[in-house]
Amino acid sequence: MQAWITNIMEQFGYFGIFLMIALENVFPPIPSEVILTFGGFMTTYTGLTITGVIIAATLGSVAGAVILYGIGLLLDVENLEKLVDRWGHIFRVKKEDIHRADRWFDKYGYWTVFFCRMIPLIRSLISIPAGMSNMKFSMFLLFTTAGTLIWNVILVSLGAFLGDSWEDILTFMDVYSNIAYAVIAVAAIVFMVLFVRKLRKRSN
Repeated sequence: MQAWITNIMEQFGYFGIFLMIALENVFPPIPSEVILTFGGFMTTYTGLTITGVIIAATLGSVAGAVILYGIGLLLDVENLEKLVDRWGHIFRVKKEDIHRADRWFDKYGYWTVFFCRMIPLIRSLISIPAGMSNMKFSMFLLFTTAGTLIWNVILVSLGAFLGDSWEDILTFMDVYSNIAYAVIAVAAIVFMVLFVRKLRKRSN
């Protein structure tokens, strides 16, 4: 996949970068680290500029995020309530639980979107719950663009700085990703434990 990505970018330049990053957001298995660091490396031997690569990558990333936000809108809370009415008794989930989660995202969702835009894989998927919670679109764009821009600036600049050794950063990104996923997993486990305790108290 890496060879395919880099070939598209070399062939189409800024548009290739825009396209690959947009696809990366919609299809998370495509690694943004490869696209961005190689894009930075391309500025060392082509007419591309760091600023141009960052702009193209940011536009593509936001475009992909908007698509997933739209999918989230289609999977809104009302549709989830219908699923809970039918299957909620199996998973011991009630409408109130959905509303509680929705209120949490309404309160902390903006910053969640901002920080998650700097975590591989999660950076794409976070757009779906943002749409599901009907996050204000203008604020979604603002925080998505801000988090994306920071991510892009760092990786594109590293790719340009490392030059021929741009692939070295991929090893570091694997470590970063694993740490981020571990933290998220621990947080999810803690959340589930607290959630189950609340359900038990409610049933007693």
